[in-house]
Amino acid sequence: MKVDVITLDNKSAGSVELAEDIFGLDVRGDLLHRVVRWQLAKRQAGTHKTKGISEISGTTKKPYKQKGTGHARQGSLRSPQYRGGATIFGPVVRSHAHDLPKKVRKLGLKTALSAKAKDGKLVVLDTAADVAKTKELAAKFKALGWSSVLIIDGEQVNEQFSRAARNIVGIDVLPQQGANVYDILRRDTLVLTKAAVEKLEERLK
Repeated sequence: MKVDVITLDNKSAGSVELAEDIFGLDVRGDLLHRVVRWQLAKRQAGTHKTKGISEISGTTKKPYKQKGTGHARQGSLRSPQYRGGATIFGPVVRSHAHDLPKKVRKLGLKTALSAKAKDGKLVVLDTAADVAKTKELAAKFKALGWSSVLIIDGEQVNEQFSRAARNIVGIDVLPQQGANVYDILRRDTLVLTKAAVEKLEERLK
């Protein structure tokens, strides 16, 4: 499929041919859901923790004798039924990460790119040029109508461009190797530089 290329000043810079097997696939919500869940589960800290009976401060003495009191038998004041006692089946420190086949991950990224192309929210930029000032870059984005954007550059992100975009709310900038389904879907518009298109097609074919 052919897509027009623009500059940051919203001027035409020719066109580029996008691979149909990467940018023209059918959108599968189930696939995108699986990949996003995998990504979010992987980045969970898993540091939540409650104390078991062996970790509660308190006496180890039996509260009262086993028989003859008329009360239910008790073995410890640190048991869950007592105030300040242990927590039963509480969370423990663990990893939430689970496996997802490489082929599914790869297809998920292709599907996310295709979804943006199908919605008309994929823009190809000539280059993420040297823009030293945040104010200047924000004005360019406003003129283009970009408020929620993920910009993916080539092998390396231009340092000045990255610094200028860093403080603008709703703008994310990534190198092509950082392209992922969650970040693509969470922003309204996806902007790829020509270098990013080239590298992504090379990576996903």
